[in-house]
Amino acid sequence: MTKQQRWTSEQIPDQTGRVFVVTGANSGLGLATTRALARRGGHVILAVRDEGKGRRAVADITAEQPGASLEVRRLDLADLDSVRAFADELRTDHPRLDVLVNNAGVMAPPRSLSAQGHELQFACNHLGHFALTALLLDLLTAGRDPRVVTVSSVNHRQGRLHFDDLAGERTYGPMTFYNQSKFANAVFGAELHRRLTDAGSQVRSVLAHPGYTATNLQTSAPIGLWRVVFGRIGNPLFAQAPEQGALPQLYAATDPHVEGGQFIGPDGLAELRGGPTRVRLSPAAADAGTGRRLWELSERLTDVRFALPTAT
Repeated sequence: MTKQQRWTSEQIPDQTGRVFVVTGANSGLGLATTRALARRGGHVILAVRDEGKGRRAVADITAEQPGASLEVRRLDLADLDSVRAFADELRTDHPRLDVLVNNAGVMAPPRSLSAQGHELQFACNHLGHFALTALLLDLLTAGRDPRVVTVSSVNHRQGRLHFDDLAGERTYGPMTFYNQSKFANAVFGAELHRRLTDAGSQVRSVLAHPGYTATNLQTSAPIGLWRVVFGRIGNPLFAQAPEQGALPQLYAATDPHVEGGQFIGPDGLAELRGGPTRVRLSPAAADAGTGRRLWELSERLTDVRFALPTAT
């Protein structure tokens, strides 16, 4: 994966017979990921909050790729009841899952709470994916070359966990709490790798980030000045297209050489653009004590426990 020999989606191995779940699959990075996986023969389950948008995404893909193997299922990651319902329904129709791509997210809204009363970004970006991964772990354990790909951000290096004010009741900043949620993604992916390894599981936990990619996260952000500067101005001038930004998570999901615990991001300046390569997880996110604390907190807040497999 050198700059002279950058990996592209054309190098994705044949995925025929493999089953993927991609959260937030109807737009941006999720749609680009879904399209690339379907092109290589994968069966992709689009986990989306708006089923109408999901069906339109399927129609767009199948118009380009007749015979693409796709299905749409509703999932609202900010509502833990929806996460449980999604997992239960998936289990009735699929005996196994090969790859879960924890891609969906919200960015920098005014302070609001999830259905269960958690700060929205922490709820959607982290807690929903934590619970989803736990509830689908048995299907992943039955999968072929199974992987969990959790999408973080270069912003995780600016984040920390506000354990004394997770809901932002005392001090809330939209980007500060976005950075917290992306830091939580990174901590979770690293801790999941440690626990899967200790359990002797064949499931791999891999992290990825897209760099600076033009998606509706920026253009739909409700903050006026930030939306203008980074969405309307920054995106056209500096951001890469979703098809390029999705390459790190596609590499993490499909390349046979990827190892559990790795963090894949762009190889360009400041990891903002470029082809996928292994990048550095911040020392704070890699800290085992922080991982243990977040894990225990997340189990308590979601009321979901991981039934970790044992070594055979």
